[in-house]
Amino acid sequence: MIIPAIRRGQEGIDHTVDNSAIELHNIRMWVARDSEKLVAEYGRQFPVVYVSGARQVGKTSLLARMFPDYSYVTLDDPAMAADAENAPSHFLSSLSCPAIIDEAQYAPGLFRHIKMAVDSTRKNGQFLITGSQNFNLMSNLSESLAGRCGIINLQPLSAGELARSGRLTSVEEYIVSGGYPALHSDPAINREYWFPSYIATYLERDVRNIINVGSLRDFSRFLRAAAARTAQILSLADLSRDVGVSPNTVKSWISVLQASRIIQILEPYHRNLGKRLAKSPKLYFLDTGLAAHLAGLRTWDEAARSPMAGALWETYVFNQLLAALLSAGETSPPLYFWRTKDGHEIDFLLERGGRFVAVEAKLTETPGLDSLKGFGALKDYYGSDSLIKGIVACRVRSDYALADGITAGNVISPDIF
Repeated sequence: MIIPAIRRGQEGIDHTVDNSAIELHNIRMWVARDSEKLVAEYGRQFPVVYVSGARQVGKTSLLARMFPDYSYVTLDDPAMAADAENAPSHFLSSLSCPAIIDEAQYAPGLFRHIKMAVDSTRKNGQFLITGSQNFNLMSNLSESLAGRCGIINLQPLSAGELARSGRLTSVEEYIVSGGYPALHSDPAINREYWFPSYIATYLERDVRNIINVGSLRDFSRFLRAAAARTAQILSLADLSRDVGVSPNTVKSWISVLQASRIIQILEPYHRNLGKRLAKSPKLYFLDTGLAAHLAGLRTWDEAARSPMAGALWETYVFNQLLAALLSAGETSPPLYFWRTKDGHEIDFLLERGGRFVAVEAKLTETPGLDSLKGFGALKDYYGSDSLIKGIVACRVRSDYALADGITAGNVISPDIF
C-alpha cells in the first residue's frame, strides 16, 4: 500500500504523488503495537493526535496502517516544511482532511493554525501528527492545542510486542538487536550497517537542526561515551573529561539526545527521608541495540562477557517498563529509581497512590534470596504495606513466585501495573 502525499503545484492546484517512504507492503508481517488501542481512543476523543518518538520507531507506519484513508504529507521535505511554516493557512487549506502530517517539528508555527482549523470544524480525529524532536514542538503543542490534542510517546518495538506476534527469538538477541522495526521487518538487513547509517542520517542531522555542533567527531565520541554509561548515574563532569569538551557542551548534547528520544533521564525518588537518598539522576538509552552498537558489542556473547552486561540488562528492563506505561497513556509516568546513602536500592519504582510497584533488574537466570534485599529495605523505609507488588526482572524461562507478592519474570507485560 502506498499512501498519497498531498502537494501543491505551481498553479496552486492540488495533486498527489506516491510516497515510497512509507510503503507498508515491504513489511512482511506487521507487529501489533500496544499503543494501537490508545491511538484509536485518542482519535475518537481529540481533534488532533500527536505521536512522538525517535526516528524510525514506526510512527508513520502505525498511523498509515490504522488510518489508511487519511491523506498524507511529510514535512521532512524541506519545500513542504517551508510551505507549512511560511504560509500555514494556505498549506492547511490545501490538505484533504482528515490528514496525517509527518515530522511536524520542521514547522512549529503550524500549530496555532491547526487550532483555528479544528475549532472551526469541531470534528475529532482530523489531524494525526508525528514528530521526532521535542524542544519547540511540545511547547507549541501545549500553547496552541491544549485540550484539543492527545499525546502518545511511541517507543521502539518492545520484547513483549515481538513475543506476542511470534517474532521474538530470545530476549538476549533482542538486547543486541534492539527494537527498531526495520531490523525486524526484513531479515536481510544487517544491523552492523543499519546502525551507522541511522546515526549519520538521523542523529547527526537532528543535532545540526537543534544546535550548532562545532565537531561531529567530538559528538560521535560523546555518543559512545554516553552509551558506555547507560544505566549509570549521570555525571556531566566525567563525560566532559572523557570526551574532551566542556560540561556545558555535554549538558547541551544530553538535551539533544533527550529531545530526539534517544535517551531518557530517570530521576531518583524522594519522599521524606530525602537527605538520606540519592540526588543525581541516571541515564538510559531508549534502545539497547543502539547502545550495544555504540559500545562496540555486536552479539550477545560479546555483551555477556563485557563489563556492560548488567547495564544492558537493566537498560532492557527500563525500556520494557517505560513502553508498557507509555502505551497505557501515561505520558509522564511516575517512574523513578530509589537508592539510599547506606547502599539500599531498588532499580525502578512506580508510585501508585503513595504505594509502590518495585522492579529489580537482575542478569541472573536463577534469582536467589539476595534479589529480595531491596524490597525489604523499601518496606523498612516506607512501611510494610507500602509495596503493592515486587518484580525481579531476570532471565528466567517463565514467571514464578519468589516470595509473597514478589515474582520473577522475563518479558515485561503492559498489564503488570
